[in-house]
Formats: sequence, C-alpha cells, structure tokens
Amino acid sequence: MTFDLTTKQFRLLLDMAYIGNWVLNSMRGEDRITDYDEVESKLFFECVKNGMGSLAEFRDGTVQPSRAFAEGGIHEAIMDYEDAVFFDILAEELARRDMQAEGLSEDDSGELEVRMREYVSEFEQNGMEHISVDMG
Repeated sequence: MTFDLTTKQFRLLLDMAYIGNWVLNSMRGEDRITDYDEVESKLFFECVKNGMGSLAEFRDGTVQPSRAFAEGGIHEAIMDYEDAVFFDILAEELARRDMQAEGLSEDDSGELEVRMREYVSEFEQNGMEHISVDMG
C-alpha cells in the first residue's frame, strides 16, 4: 500500500502514531503490544529516508522516535490529555458516589450531569487544592 502525504501531514501522522503507541504501550512494561512498536518503527524509518533524520534514531536494533522528537513537546500534549481525562473521570466517579450515598439512581443522566459539572467547575477553579482523602 502506498499513499502520498505532504511533509506536514507526515509529521502529524508521526505525532498521532507516537501518541497512540504511548497510550497503548507506556504502562505495559514487558508485555508491550509489539505490532504497534513495529508500525511506529516503520514510520520513523521513513524519516531517515526522507530527510527528517533528526526525528528518528537507531536504538536496541530498531528505528525509534529520537529523543529530540520525544522531548519536542509531544509529551506536553499527552499530559494535557491525561489531565483532562483524569478530572473528567474523577468528577464522574465522585458524582456517582454521591448519588449512591443519597440513594439516587446512577441511571439519572440529568442528575449525574449536573453533579459532574459542579465537580468540574470546582476542579477548574481550584485544581486539587480542596481534595482530601480520609485514610482511616
């Protein structure tokens, strides 16, 4: 299979592949899904062949994203996503907990949405400042 991309489109594809592989494999340790590593390696090998060699390097016998690529801002995008997802999940879990404690059905999507918005608003205003955990 072949397809044509501009240099900018190819660079965006590299970002997407890296982010996707990061999401799928970063927490897996030795149990990585190697098919994704192989596709990522093929894409970054194209950098070497097409004058974008600073984005790729040979490590551990394969072509991988270079340290310059990995340190060039892509992790800030990943961290922004993780922060947003963290607070959304936390808001939903806390809203469900509150509803359950009050004997309300978690299936009441309107009530759940209202409570989640309240938590999200709190997190937007104060971050984690007002969150506490009772450990005992």
